[in-house]
Amino acid sequence: MKALRNDPKILEMYSGRIGFMMKLDFKRELKHLYNPSSKKVGIVEVPRMTFLMIDGSGDPNTVQEFKDAVEALFSVSYTLRFMVKKTKRIDYRVLPLEGLWWTDDVDRFSMENKDAWKWTSMIMQPEHVTDGLVNQALDQVKRKKNPIALPKVRFESFHEGLSAQIMHIGSYSAEAATIARLHNFIKKNNYEPKGKHHEIYLSNPRRSAPEKMKTVIRQPMK
Repeated sequence: MKALRNDPKILEMYSGRIGFMMKLDFKRELKHLYNPSSKKVGIVEVPRMTFLMIDGSGDPNTVQEFKDAVEALFSVSYTLRFMVKKTKRIDYRVLPLEGLWWTDDVDRFSMENKDAWKWTSMIMQPEHVTDGLVNQALDQVKRKKNPIALPKVRFESFHEGLSAQIMHIGSYSAEAATIARLHNFIKKNNYEPKGKHHEIYLSNPRRSAPEKMKTVIRQPMK
């Protein structure tokens, strides 16, 4: 059965022929990427994956652009989930929101000056999701809800490769110490950061106490 989970073409053919609903848990399948230790920094090789993405800029706590992006990404992601469930008999949970963060001047990136931040908000999509399905989902969402950021959604692959990561437990505003720990690990082990600061938001801030929220902090390196 493990081989089925790892090959979307075989899985689709198998589930379609025998008429049952295959349920997948990608957070469990990709545990090494979505559930790292909070006690020590780990090194992972992040494979190429596909995402729905929206680019923007500014403080995510205050700019409407960020809220609009999140709404559009989840609207399309849930629509795709129901489409895959209906057409391919494969059910899965929508993956968590992720974010790439940077500034034009990398050396001046500051946790305090969020207005200068640029970002890409994104949600990973399983291999069963194709360009054709994404186009259909975009059309459906436009007819039903038409969120303001929908035209900004793009579907593309993203490959981080070698990265260091750790689980941060606590509020977003308390991430600085965890980020410093991550970068100290990279430097101490003779690596250099490359690419953009990456966060994966595993907790819903509306439902979780700030001190219990879980966020994967990741930094590609060379």
